[in-house]
Amino acid sequence: MKSKLMGLLAATVLFASCGTTTTSTTTTSSSNEAYIVPETIRTSFTTRYPGATNVTWTSYDGSVVPIDWELTGWTVLDSNDHAVQFDMNNQRYMAWYDTDGTWIGSTYRITDHTVLPVAIHNVLNKDFAGYKIDEVNEETWNDKKAYEIELTGPGNKVKLLMDANGTIIKRKDKEK
Repeated sequence: MKSKLMGLLAATVLFASCGTTTTSTTTTSSSNEAYIVPETIRTSFTTRYPGATNVTWTSYDGSVVPIDWELTGWTVLDSNDHAVQFDMNNQRYMAWYDTDGTWIGSTYRITDHTVLPVAIHNVLNKDFAGYKIDEVNEETWNDKKAYEIELTGPGNKVKLLMDANGTIIKRKDKEK
C-alpha cells in the first residue's frame, strides 16, 4: 500500500512538472509583486530579441515611457498592455507589446551623438545651429527606424523625429 501511494505521488509530481507553462513572472520595478506575461508575448519577444538579457516585464505605464508617443504615432496602449526592459548589444532597450502580443515598437538611448547618421548631423548643423542636443533615442516600429532628438536652443526646445536620411518626419516646438 505504501509503495502504491509513493508511486501515485511520484506520478503526480512528474505529471505536474511536465505541464506547459503559459505565463512568465518577473518582478516589476515598482513593487515586489510578480508580474505575469502571457507565453504568446514572451515567445514574440524572444523571437524578435533572441540575445536579450536582464529582461524585466511590467504593465504599460505612460508616465515611464522615455519617448514622445505622439511623434511616432504608435498605437495607444493602456495598463493591460506590456512593457519590457532588456539589455542587448551593449544597450538598454525598452519595447512594448499590446495584449494580443503584437510588438508596438522599441527604443534605446544614444549617448554618443557622433554615431548618428551624417545626414542627420548635416540637417542639425544647417537648420539648428546654436542648438544643443539634450537627448537622442533610436526608435524602431513596423518597418521603420527613426531618431527622436530633443534640442534646446535660443528661446525654445524642439523635438524632432528624423529618419536616417535627415528627413524630419515630425517636429514639436515648445517655448522655454
